[in-house]
Amino acid sequence: MATAPPQIAAERIVERLRVAGFEAYFAGGCVRDLLLGVSAKDFDVATSAHPDTVLAMFPKTFAVGAHFGVVLVCQEIDGAEIVTEVATFRSDGVYLDGRHPAEVRFSSNVREDVLRRDFTINGMMFDPILHKQTCSLTSSVLDYVGGQSDLRDGIIRAIGEPHRRFEEDKLRMLRAVRFAARFEYAIETETERAIRQLASGIAQVSRERVRDELTRMLTEGHARRAFELLDRTSLLRQVLPEIDKLHGVEQPPEYHPEGDVWIHTLMLLEKLPAGASPTLAWGALLHDVGKPATFSHNPPDRIRFNGHVEVGVRIAHAILRRLRFSNEECSQILSLVENHMRFGDVEKMKDSTLKRFFRLPKFDEHLALHRLDCLSSHGDLSLYEFARRRREELPEEEVRPKLLVTGRDLIAAGYQPGPQFKEMLALAEDAQLEGRIRTKEEGLALIRKQMTIAK
Repeated sequence: MATAPPQIAAERIVERLRVAGFEAYFAGGCVRDLLLGVSAKDFDVATSAHPDTVLAMFPKTFAVGAHFGVVLVCQEIDGAEIVTEVATFRSDGVYLDGRHPAEVRFSSNVREDVLRRDFTINGMMFDPILHKQTCSLTSSVLDYVGGQSDLRDGIIRAIGEPHRRFEEDKLRMLRAVRFAARFEYAIETETERAIRQLASGIAQVSRERVRDELTRMLTEGHARRAFELLDRTSLLRQVLPEIDKLHGVEQPPEYHPEGDVWIHTLMLLEKLPAGASPTLAWGALLHDVGKPATFSHNPPDRIRFNGHVEVGVRIAHAILRRLRFSNEECSQILSLVENHMRFGDVEKMKDSTLKRFFRLPKFDEHLALHRLDCLSSHGDLSLYEFARRRREELPEEEVRPKLLVTGRDLIAAGYQPGPQFKEMLALAEDAQLEGRIRTKEEGLALIRKQMTIAK
């Protein structure tokens, strides 16, 4: 496998620092990924060199975290600019905000730097110079915390005392869950116990950071496992209490033989592939969030959730705003929640209604959500196949044709702009989408006829 530019860039930085007499290694997640044989996106460097030294040694640098000893080094490789994060060995003082140390002390001791990190599998250093000499991955690793052993055994373990690690940085609790899900590892007993005991402290973490961790859980290909762990560690009720309420909400067995709303949602999450779009993933998570509040059962009638879509949209909107999603992301996720039940009528829709349905932004995500919904309940994909086939059959110019009748045409025909304009234009557009009119004149004639009848 060819060496990727980010790794080449990091190797060059390590080599130059070594020539200057400093210690320097690859650090963190890239070491874990090298040992696992998977591609690392980023290669970080840890060094004994002071940040000011790093800034002076390389032509293009940026001090992005001077207080924490972090410098970005920019290099051009194969015509592309590669940015590498270079951090000075350090030990941390007390953490006052549950996220950042109040002070740091730069160190020349690599072991001291390792012991402040989060999990053993992320706490190893890698010597690329030694690796070139020996061609041995494992012998090129500096491992003071048993990271290689935990990688082999499939364990997420906090470095040192778990309570202290999580008190320092509350976000680490969510990261533990995400890593355990992504790698299909177990969370070590004391580490999990500490998470459960400290779960309420996640409220100290910024909502944006919580959102980003949850999005990664949803899109890395192991969403069900992640949410089962969130539930087991008591984090779910802290970060998404609305999803926690899905537990035990029964559904009509004739439509949902799989079980309650929580089980149904987990089954959708299980089918989300790695790399799924964040909006589709959140749509899958939230599509039935309105069911607990709308549950009703009056035997012999079946269980019903009247209005669960409308209620779900309101609840989902509150969640998305709380987690600071962008307006664009909110719009798409809420559209997925709002429209997920419309597929039930897709075979009966008029051509105009169907084509407008197909116009929904990112309609492929609506199709994908409906497919996941069906596969996670009754398993009948007939409506999905009908909608998919009809969408493929219809040319884009038929779904979004150039309008035969516009507002200007109405004004030219003598109509005064007003509230009726919208109704008149919709009438003409429906007729055009259904093939009942083919010219502007036919459209205006239809409007005149309808207006006469209305009078």
